[in-house]
Amino acid sequence: MTNFEPAYLGLLRSGELEARAASAHAGLAECRQCAWECRANRLAGKTGACKTGVLAEVSSYGAHPGEERPISGWNGSGTVFFARCNLRCQYCQNAEISQLQAGRPTSPAALAELFLELQAQGCHNINLVSPSHVVAQILAAVLIAAQLGLNLPLVYNTGGYDSMASLRLLDGVIDIYMPDMKYSSAAIAKVYSKIPNYPQVNQAALREMHRQVGDLLIDEHGLARRGLLVRHLVLPNGLAGSAEVIRFLAQEISPNTYLNLMDQYTPAFNARQYPKLRRRITPQEYAETISLAKSAGLQRLDGN
Repeated sequence: MTNFEPAYLGLLRSGELEARAASAHAGLAECRQCAWECRANRLAGKTGACKTGVLAEVSSYGAHPGEERPISGWNGSGTVFFARCNLRCQYCQNAEISQLQAGRPTSPAALAELFLELQAQGCHNINLVSPSHVVAQILAAVLIAAQLGLNLPLVYNTGGYDSMASLRLLDGVIDIYMPDMKYSSAAIAKVYSKIPNYPQVNQAALREMHRQVGDLLIDEHGLARRGLLVRHLVLPNGLAGSAEVIRFLAQEISPNTYLNLMDQYTPAFNARQYPKLRRRITPQEYAETISLAKSAGLQRLDGN
């Protein structure tokens, strides 16, 4: 894989990337970019469920050393943190970005400059954090940046509440999908993240992501180049439904799925208002989840 080329460069040469960007921008008039499908006219300055208008809002960007090893490598992942996540997780550790604080409105041209700056710093990829509600803006920026020499893999780092319409626009653009699988119960998702139909939406999204990019491919240097990397945060009291998440990945996606089972849950933001979220997970809860994954046949496990 030494001569790896990001997927979007082929679409750039064919003219398809420009067509995708134009289609996504037009769709902002009746926005269905994420799974809320709220149909707000963002071209007219309206904001829907994401509270974001026609421009993406960037909270911060930089070389991130703390992602999974195949993503961060030795020079860091070129992360761009978008404000206004489309989830409402009551325990979010980044609530000041996702819920409470707007970022800087950023034009596609300015966003493209950020991508190119991260590439010049030696980052291994462009890591789009909370991108689900700004797909059109990302496509416009990737088009500009690719025309100016961007050639890094694109990582779509999402909470997993993604619309099928947006994922189809991203087919052949995104190299690495890095979604969360937060819950296996719609009722629990509604209580703790204030979103409807999460498992149905999330599972359909993961099927489509895997169809597009397959299992995670890691090159001879240990860097992810293409594929699916799934994150699952283990919650206290079994709230995440980890057993069903693991079963779904092993049986309906691939036993070769690269899965990061995360143990760092902390009662942040509004978590202390919910009795079952008021404590960290126990070592036993985490060990049992690891054991479940191994028993299901998932061997590409990461702990981060």
